[in-house]
Amino acid sequence: MSYQSIKEECLAANLALPKTGLVDLTFGNVSVADPERRVFAIKPSGVDYEKLTAADMVILDYEGNILEGSYRPSSDTPTHRCLFLHFPGIRSVVHTHSRSAVAFAQAGMDLPCLGTTHCDYFHGPVPVTRTMTPEEIGGEYEWETGKVIVERFANLKPLDVPAVLVRNHGPFAWGPSASKAVETALALEIVADMALKTLSLNPSAAPAPPDLLQKHFFRKHGPGAYYGQSS
Repeated sequence: MSYQSIKEECLAANLALPKTGLVDLTFGNVSVADPERRVFAIKPSGVDYEKLTAADMVILDYEGNILEGSYRPSSDTPTHRCLFLHFPGIRSVVHTHSRSAVAFAQAGMDLPCLGTTHCDYFHGPVPVTRTMTPEEIGGEYEWETGKVIVERFANLKPLDVPAVLVRNHGPFAWGPSASKAVETALALEIVADMALKTLSLNPSAAPAPPDLLQKHFFRKHGPGAYYGQSS
């Protein structure tokens, strides 16, 4: 059974991360799933991006068993696995420590939806998770990180708000493909930077009006979307 296609998609996305400016050192990773086979590929832990090859990607099943690969998988692998299990419809997860998004995570603040750039990608604020308990941190930390993300989305649609800020940690983004998940992670950092600048100028800046949010999000998403070219 070959996993080459998801390995190659995973490699391409991981190599794209440094080019976006979203990662410093090795602070980032991308995973790509094959939901039908219930397996996913992920970047190995701590390996420099310029040294990565498709063969280096680690393959795991949805139970967390390593099926293929000579390296240890990313330390964030259990978080990715938790999201694949609980968010149907996503095929790729991206984690970075991009600086503006991390600023909101460290401040414990939702990323507010202040304008149309945000509306184009996220149907409302990007939520921040609660503080993890000492027991969660001291236990299966990365798996518990996934659980607090899932908990935060109890009343949200992961495909409408395809990102989260893990409190005191950083952003995770996801999508139907690796390239789309990387694009969403980049969009998240862009709107976080815009929000930081907006709030520095006007700490009382109001959110984008609901009608504007609806218009901009649904012209790009859903059955009535009309932005761009039809395939």
